[in-house]
Amino acid sequence: MPLTPPELDQIDIEISILSPLRCISKIEEIEIGTHGLLIEQGARRGLLLPQVATEYGWDRHAFLEAVARKAGLPAHAWRDPGTRLYVFSAELVDEQECVEGGRPV
Repeated sequence: MPLTPPELDQIDIEISILSPLRCISKIEEIEIGTHGLLIEQGARRGLLLPQVATEYGWDRHAFLEAVARKAGLPAHAWRDPGTRLYVFSAELVDEQECVEGGRPV
């Protein structure tokens, strides 16, 4: 359901500004806490932001399995030679950082 005007005071908005995607060939290139992941296999795609792995305490394998499931793929799909993996970084902007004197900037 869409947010209602009374609910607006109860939410925090955070925007992630993504860097360009970089295709990787080895999972060792993934830096937990720095990189987000995008997985692509055929028409299926899934993306998880960098902070997700840190928030859940995931290692590379858990992160890869989670992004595969998000794409609707089996957890081990990242091992398939036809699967493409991309990393990216994200700059987070929180609405609280954009407020001066109680009013949006």
